[in-house]
Amino acid sequence: METQDKEQIRTAVRQRYGETAKETGAGCGCAPSASCCGSQGVTAAADISLSLGYSPDDLLAVPEAANLGLGCGNPQAVASLRPGESVLDLGSGGGLDCFLAAQAVGDQGRVIGVDMTPEMVSRARNNAAQAGLSNVEIRLGEIENLPVADGTIDVILSNCVINLSPDKDRVFQEAYRVLKPGGRLAISDMLRTADMPPAALLDMSWYTACVAGACSIDELQAMLERAGFESVRIRLAVDSKPRLEEWIPGANVEDYAASASIEAIRPLA
Repeated sequence: METQDKEQIRTAVRQRYGETAKETGAGCGCAPSASCCGSQGVTAAADISLSLGYSPDDLLAVPEAANLGLGCGNPQAVASLRPGESVLDLGSGGGLDCFLAAQAVGDQGRVIGVDMTPEMVSRARNNAAQAGLSNVEIRLGEIENLPVADGTIDVILSNCVINLSPDKDRVFQEAYRVLKPGGRLAISDMLRTADMPPAALLDMSWYTACVAGACSIDELQAMLERAGFESVRIRLAVDSKPRLEEWIPGANVEDYAASASIEAIRPLA
């Protein structure tokens, strides 16, 4: 992919999610709110998150504005966060996973959220202030060039974001860099399960809807291993198809992609 194409994708993603950050409604996964959720707002976002494995208690524990219904899974379910750990959320959006992680790691831990969209950063910072969370910091930056020091993170979370990056190899290299030896990835993301129509790969709306940029299981495995990760575990979600039908109505997205949970470890040496 040429540099210009990469920048076109970044620009389109930044614009799309900047607009979402200013909305009061929710999306359907990565679909814009207008396409499928109408004016259901907070109710729609809660329903989506519950369907992804978040609990009612999870949603009650964070500000309503933190949950935009943009995920494709629940990385918290595989992260096994422990008190005192340092956590990094790639593409932190409104802050839902950051705030849940902050509660899990406690006052002795810390959570950093990174998002490239200024509007999302502003929204998440406001949400953090509303929640009174002193162990959360939201930073503006690209996940391909993380504003995080080497070897300082225990766990990296991400929810339906890495597929949006036009340079995924770089994302995983950066993730490896900032993790401590023994640190781990706990990611929910979209993966390609079949070749997509050529027209879809030329349609920017398929990229911003978390579909066209999805890689295959084999591609993902290879990228993680090239970055240096071990103990890679990739599991497709068998129940994701009904949700994906709403992302680009009438496009049969569910025939080409599925959500997955992804785990990997930076080796100790």
